[in-house]
Amino acid sequence: MRQTAVRKPQALYTPEERRRRDQSPWTLVQGILAPVQFVVFLVSLALVLRYLSTGSGEGAADASVVVKTLTLYAIMITGSIWEKVVFGKYLFARAFFWEDVFSILVLALHTAYLVALATDGLGARERMFLALAAYATYVINATQFLLKLRAARRDEAAANAPRLGPVGAAS
Repeated sequence: MRQTAVRKPQALYTPEERRRRDQSPWTLVQGILAPVQFVVFLVSLALVLRYLSTGSGEGAADASVVVKTLTLYAIMITGSIWEKVVFGKYLFARAFFWEDVFSILVLALHTAYLVALATDGLGARERMFLALAAYATYVINATQFLLKLRAARRDEAAANAPRLGPVGAAS
């Protein structure tokens, strides 16, 4: 009879990585920038959708996408520094490899918007649809990071849970 080994999922952080994460000031910076970026995203999304539905407010929508893109650049740069401090690599560390891969797509779409705006390469409606595509990738990427945060909390709870010995006593 063949037995299948149950593979225990690898913890997101080693104990040393967790220590570096907890001691890094960049952890706090990320914790502040992430919700700020989300609020900027919501305001910008409303302005872009308003423009697409009414045809008015193009300047405000454009400005909001620029602000959203600048907050994205800020969180990506500081996030890369955080990743270097915690994992020893600026990007593509084992724990955040796929989030970083998708982040590149998010950056590319936001940057394409800036290029289109600066060069008049697209009409206003097309630019707003490009913004929506960039925002859709941002939402997916933000979800990836929220799931990682949840996994990290689950890992820490499991690591801090009391261990029961064979007779039920805490060990």
